[in-house]
Order: sequence, then structure tokens, then C-alpha cells
Amino acid sequence: MGTETGKRHFIITGTSKGIGLQLAELLLAKGDYVYGISRGGSDLLESSEEWSGRYRHVQYDLADLNGIDDLITRILDQIPSQEAEFIGLINNAAMLEPLKPIDQCSAAEISQSLNISLAAPMILSSSFIQQTNHLSARRKIVNLSSGSGSYPAPSMAVYCTSKAGMNMFTQCVSLEQTGQQNPVEIIAFDPGMVDTELQAVARGKSAEEFALAGMFNQVYEAGQLRSPRDVAMQLIERMDENSDASHGIHTVES
Repeated sequence: MGTETGKRHFIITGTSKGIGLQLAELLLAKGDYVYGISRGGSDLLESSEEWSGRYRHVQYDLADLNGIDDLITRILDQIPSQEAEFIGLINNAAMLEPLKPIDQCSAAEISQSLNISLAAPMILSSSFIQQTNHLSARRKIVNLSSGSGSYPAPSMAVYCTSKAGMNMFTQCVSLEQTGQQNPVEIIAFDPGMVDTELQAVARGKSAEEFALAGMFNQVYEAGQLRSPRDVAMQLIERMDENSDASHGIHTVES
């Protein structure tokens, strides 16, 4: 691994907007190092002189599963193995669409959504654990979940399935790590309904396209969506706490 000095290092997917962007800004403001991953650039973070070079951005399409091991290797090579006290992986990136009945979803739509929202976080976690097992630093994985992982909804079969899978994956890995010499802490965090681009996509659908579009619009108009920054602040609190296998799924209330 590299020689960059610093105590806490965070790998975050989806840092170009929403919760991922807010997480990166808050952690950087605390003096941490952040390695952001997204399909596009992250101009707000990359152009800021405030972070003193503590933000590194990697443009990568998480639908390309075969390159994820090399991606993690490249990032970990920049982290000082001796000085680092905490290394975190935050699997934030996800894909909401397709929002339509399953018989109207193509194979390409289903596979792309599941690859980005479920398979990629699983491979990222696998590679992260494997490549940091020799370290003494505290390690933690946070998987962004959703109430959709527990509550079925029409026209959301692919998204709900990916989040249900994320919850189960989190609990399985937590059990695997129990009893390890330096176990990786892992939790799933359900942020509730947040004012992000995913919500805007859902609101933009017609009732004919997406049966729940009206509900998403009502929640937005009633001002019931949480801000990405508030969610990011609460997620950081959960990340700082010590976690164990008995409490792997966290919501905004717990």
C-alpha cells in the first residue's frame, strides 16, 4: 500500500451527488481521506482546494463487475497500511430503475440494475475484506439499504429484491466475521425516504408507468423527505459506533 499519511480512509461509491456527495464532504471536513467512485466526475469535490488533496476520484462503471478487484487494489495502494487506524467502505451507489411490472422488464434492465445495486457491493466487500485481512486497522463496511428491502411494492420488484439481498448479505458477512482475529464490522443502513435523484426519477413517472408515482409525489409535496446531508450525518454516527452481529440492520430510528 501507499505512503499517504492519514488516520482514517473511506472508499465511497456514488460520490457525484446525493448522500454519497454529502458523506464525502462531511468526512473531508473532519480531516479524513476519501476515495470516491462514480461513473462520471465529481467536480464539486475534485475542484475544491479546501480538502488539501485528501479527495481522490476514480471514474468507474460498477456494472463492470470483472474489474472491481483491480479497482479496490488501485485504491488500497494509495492508503498507508502502517498509519491508517480506520478503513471504511461505504456501498452507497444504487440504481432505482426499472420501475415497471417484471414482465415488462428486459433481461438487460434487470441484470444492469442488480449488478450495480447488489452484485457490485458484494464484490466490493469481498475484495475489500480479502485485501485488508493482513491489516491491524479497524475496518468497517456500511451498505446503504432501504425500506424497500423489507416491504414489497408493485413495479419495484428489481429494486426491492436488490435491497432485500443487501440486507441478507450484510447479516451473512457479519456472522462470517464473528470470531475472526480482526473482524470487519458490517452494517446495513436504511436512510428512510431522502430527497435524492432516485426520488425525482420515481416522481417523474406517470401513474400508468409506475403505480406508486402518486405516493412519491405526495411525500415530496408534504415535505416529508429527509435531506441527504442529515442522512449523511446520521450515517457517520452509525459508522463511528462499534457494531456487532446482533444488530446489523440500522434505520434512521435505531
